[in-house]
Amino acid sequence: MNSLQHTLRASLVFGGGAALLLLLFFIHIGQGQANISYSMIIDALISPNQSLEHQTLIMLRLPRAVIAILAGGALAASGVILQTLTKNPLAESSTMGIHSGAYFFLVAATIFLPKGLQINSLLFTFIGGAITALFVYRISGGKKGTPLRMALAGMVVTLMLSAFTGTMQLFYENETAGLFLWGAGSLIQNNWDGVQFAFPFIIISFLVLLFMSRKLNILLLGDDVAISLGEKTAVTRLIAFIAAIFLTAVIVTVVGPIGFVGLVAPHLMRLIGYRQHFTLLLSSFLWGAVLLLGADVVGRLIDPTGAELPVGAVTAMIGSPWLIYLVYRMMKSKQYMNDNGANAAGASSRYYSYKKVIIISITLCIVTIALGVTIGSNAYIESITNVISGQLTQFDKNMMMNLRLPRMLVAAIAGACLAISGLVFQGILRNPLADPSIIGISSGAGVGALTIMYVFPALPGFFLPIGAFIGGLLAVGIVLFFSWKSGFSPTALALIGIGISALGSAIIQIFIVRANLNVAAALTWLSGSTYARGWNHLENIILYPSLILVFIIFFLIKQLDVLVLGDDLATGLGQPVNKTRLALIVLATLLASVNIAAVGTIAFLGLVAPHLARIVVGMNHQRLFVCSALFGAILLSVADLLGRTIAYPKEIPSGLVVAVLGAPYFLWLMRKSGKKVN
Repeated sequence: MNSLQHTLRASLVFGGGAALLLLLFFIHIGQGQANISYSMIIDALISPNQSLEHQTLIMLRLPRAVIAILAGGALAASGVILQTLTKNPLAESSTMGIHSGAYFFLVAATIFLPKGLQINSLLFTFIGGAITALFVYRISGGKKGTPLRMALAGMVVTLMLSAFTGTMQLFYENETAGLFLWGAGSLIQNNWDGVQFAFPFIIISFLVLLFMSRKLNILLLGDDVAISLGEKTAVTRLIAFIAAIFLTAVIVTVVGPIGFVGLVAPHLMRLIGYRQHFTLLLSSFLWGAVLLLGADVVGRLIDPTGAELPVGAVTAMIGSPWLIYLVYRMMKSKQYMNDNGANAAGASSRYYSYKKVIIISITLCIVTIALGVTIGSNAYIESITNVISGQLTQFDKNMMMNLRLPRMLVAAIAGACLAISGLVFQGILRNPLADPSIIGISSGAGVGALTIMYVFPALPGFFLPIGAFIGGLLAVGIVLFFSWKSGFSPTALALIGIGISALGSAIIQIFIVRANLNVAAALTWLSGSTYARGWNHLENIILYPSLILVFIIFFLIKQLDVLVLGDDLATGLGQPVNKTRLALIVLATLLASVNIAAVGTIAFLGLVAPHLARIVVGMNHQRLFVCSALFGAILLSVADLLGRTIAYPKEIPSGLVVAVLGAPYFLWLMRKSGKKVN
């Protein structure tokens, strides 16, 4: 590239970026419920006075615009560094779980250490973000981990921490009442305090990174070359890591978690041709500011009524398609794609008698359902004694037969079906971390349900599961459409599913905030709950569709024994790989959607139950099918029973209980899987 081309590129990137930022800035400060003309805006900027219009501009709109510029630039710079340190083009604060870790620690501090939070909330967000980033990097294989593995690990860690955060929010509604909008990413500022707090931290951290640009360039050559040139790579990595996490922590503290800015802006600059860190950091900071300020402008244009759309949701809607685009680029590079991963995670060298496992599992399932039917809210011994002795009133019988029994059966059947769906996806993707959440079904179902609530509020509750069913099908349809050219590559399916999940989650946040929905009720359904499920749900929504789908999948599941060996070997053995994969994907999606429609979005169940089955009975998929179904039924039934009784009179959604119970197993699984990679 000659000097003229360099000049033109710099003019386009920096001159054009600055001009666009200035234009967006004036559009942004002109938005709002108060009608303030641009002549008055200029007058307020030049010679402000105490009038209401001037004070609205100076104390509300200007701080919001400035914090958007600072936050966008800081997140973009953080994304540049994280991508360099991990050598992962998908790395940024949201894909590595840093946002969820910082948010979790801040919510915990709000509840348990309110005095400490008043002193320094930044400390909690920094610690939470740093611990989560290190954890995700470690369990994804460190330097040997692939972008796919890190992205999947970051997503599942985010699901786990979101479950813990949601549980705390339900238990401590008063203490966390104002955190939902902030937790979705909000630039609202009531004064200059946020800007004054963030400005010095962001500028100092950014200058440190600029000063380290040459050292960061050398890191790209590899550790061996860098060490031979006299660089202390460990020190460079540590300082850069601290600066990147610190930038994210500052932003989360002031405006909440805002994702994808650190993914989109650096990649735009790399596409233009910037590779050296000095120009890459400067240009990414500028265009990160443009992106976030523009997202806030778009969010306020979408809803000019004054209802606040969380800017984090808007950036996710912008960034999710970008993530899908990056998947297409990565498909062309074998460096990033690895479809030969085995599905043996969780396998054991010692298995148990299949018949004994089935007998014990069926017994446990029956006992769990019986306990769920007989045990009341808090009088456990009395309830069981009355059932055994036959001393039941008509009220007790009605409570047991019309409220508790159908609810427990819904939990058992839904748990079994979600476990089967997870087993199928793990076999198809040859990825031990796959479940319906990875393929986008859960978030798609949530969007479908909330669409019904928002667009057709007068419809009876029966239509809510129908909306969820349609949303789940639409989500997986989009995933299949975009992964068609790759021959349904497991890697492509998983990464595109992550993008669709992020997009769905953003739409869900917008619906909840904009539609003035009952936040507690929405969070309960989205967390997964069998509350108020009766015979009509069991018969019409779950039982008949699920029985048909389970029957078909059972006769096709044997094909996974060949499919997990790899596409080449499966084709050599005469199996039509693409047709088999497509059929199983559609069936598993239908099965998951039907049950998500009834009980909400339950994460981890489709992950944990198949792995437990794999430990007990080995890799035969027909045996895994039966055991996974039984383990899933037991797990969700126990979760429903615990959620209904342990915190009475409050009820914990069973999906959150599953996540809390599944987290320790997930930690063990990821640690074991990480050791195999290393």
